[in-house]
Amino acid sequence: MSILGKIFTWWDGATIGTQLFTARRGEHVGTDAQGNKYYRSKNKRDDLPTGGSYTGRERRWVIYNGANDASRVPAEWHGWLHGAFEDVPESFLPPPRIWEVDYTPNATGTPQAYRPQGALERGGKRAAAVGDYEAWSPGD
Repeated sequence: MSILGKIFTWWDGATIGTQLFTARRGEHVGTDAQGNKYYRSKNKRDDLPTGGSYTGRERRWVIYNGANDASRVPAEWHGWLHGAFEDVPESFLPPPRIWEVDYTPNATGTPQAYRPQGALERGGKRAAAVGDYEAWSPGD
């Protein structure tokens, strides 16, 4: 991506400001299977420009590998980002279960999105149902 793209866009990776903030004040703590990188502030006092903290918790953030889509954050890292536990998720993860499936991206708004029978994108026709009604028209 060009330098102008990095300055003015936020939806496809980190902006220049986020990269500079991360380089200066961030500590890399881990990377998930999709390549998203997770950071926390090196110093709790960095959370506010005045040097204090509203909550007393450290600031935590993610830099996405590709498009910025919150649905790409795995559940374990989501918990860490929101302060559910202090240590990085690798130390808390149970062994994977056989019935667990791999991540699938959120397809809303794309051609791969789910469209039920009768949706306008599928022609707008649906099968007749038991409780169907007859439409009223003026003059009937």
